[in-house]
Amino acid sequence: MAANRDPDRWIADRMRHIESSGIRKVFELARSLKDPVNLSIGQPDFDVPEPIKAAAHAAIDRGANAYTVTQGIPELRAKIHANVRKLYPNDDREVFITSGTSGGLVLALLCTVNPGDEVVVFDPYFVMYPHLVTLAAGTTIYVDTYPDFGVDVDRLRAALTPRTKAILLNSPANPTGRVYSRETVRDVAKLALERGILLISDEIYRVYCYDGPFTSAAEFNPDVLVLDGFSKAYGMTGWRLGFAHGPRRLIEEMTKLQQFSFVCAPSMVQHAGVAALDYDVSEFVAAYHRKRDRIYEGIKDNYELTKPEGAFYLFPKAPRGTGTEFVAEAIRNQLLCIPGAVFSRQDTHFRLSYAADDYTLDRGIEILNRLARE
Repeated sequence: MAANRDPDRWIADRMRHIESSGIRKVFELARSLKDPVNLSIGQPDFDVPEPIKAAAHAAIDRGANAYTVTQGIPELRAKIHANVRKLYPNDDREVFITSGTSGGLVLALLCTVNPGDEVVVFDPYFVMYPHLVTLAAGTTIYVDTYPDFGVDVDRLRAALTPRTKAILLNSPANPTGRVYSRETVRDVAKLALERGILLISDEIYRVYCYDGPFTSAAEFNPDVLVLDGFSKAYGMTGWRLGFAHGPRRLIEEMTKLQQFSFVCAPSMVQHAGVAALDYDVSEFVAAYHRKRDRIYEGIKDNYELTKPEGAFYLFPKAPRGTGTEFVAEAIRNQLLCIPGAVFSRQDTHFRLSYAADDYTLDRGIEILNRLARE
C-alpha cells in the first residue's frame, strides 16, 4: 500500500494567509554579502547593560530556573504595578508578565477576537499585526495614514462598523517613527471608549521620544490594554520579556491563556527585569536622538520623507520605481533595508533602521545619496 506523504495535507488553511516575514528574507540575503551596510534590523545596537546581566546571572546561580507563576514573579509585577498606578490611577487596572510584547499581543487578540470580528490597524503597520489578526480568525481593517503617517480620527471613525472589536495603536510607531500628538491619542482613546471598542496600545518604543513627551492612551480611557516590554529600551530583544496592563477581566483571561501556551516568561529574565527597571536609559535615548538627526539631515535633500519623532526608524519614499525595486537596487549596492510593502498595502516606501553605529550610518547615507542621484 503506497504511503501518502504529501505534507500539504497537514497544513491548516489559515497558514495560506500568513506569509514569511519580508524582514527575515532580507536577513537571509545579508548572509550572502560581504561587509554589508545593515540598516534593516529593528533592534538596539547596544548590549544589555551589565547590572541587568548580573541580575540574570545571579538568578541562575541561586537556582531561579524553574517555572514561575503564570502571571509573573511578584517582585516584578509589584514594581511595574506601582509605576502604572502612579501614571494611571485606576483600581481596575491589573498587570501581568508576558513572554515578549509579541506574546502579549497574541494573547490579547486570541482572548478578544471572534471569527469575523474586525480589528483596525493604521497603514503602515508593524509587520505582525495583520497576521496575528488572521491567527485569531479576525478581519484586518486598514486605515491609511499616507503621506505623513499621521492618524486622521475622522478617517478612523468612518472605518468603524458594528463588527469592530479592537483598534491597534502603535506610538512611537514601527516602521514610520511617528509619535502621535497628545490630542490625537486622546481623540482615538475617547472614540474607542465611546464605541465600546477595545483599544490596544503597543508602547514598546515609549522611551524613544525625541521632540516631546510620550502620551499613552491609558491616560484618557480606563479600558485601554497597554502592551510594553524590555527589548527596545534595554537591548533585551532575545530575552523575551514583556508585560501588559489593562482591565482586570481581560488580564485574567490573558493570564489563563498564557498558562496553556507560553506558560510563563523566562524565569531568570524576570529577575533581570526587576534590575532593569532601576537602570537609567537616558544615555541610550540621547544617542538615538543624535542618530536620528544624523541620518535625517544626511538624506533629507534627496528623499521625500517625514521626520520621525521617535523609535529608531525612517520611512522614506523610494526615489523611483516601487519600494521593493529600490530595495533590491540598494542591496546590490551593499545596503540592507526593508521594502515598505512588508509593512503596508502600498509599495512606495522603504524602512531604514538607524540602530547602528555612526560609521555604518555614514556609509548608508553615502550609498543612499548616490542611489538617489543616479
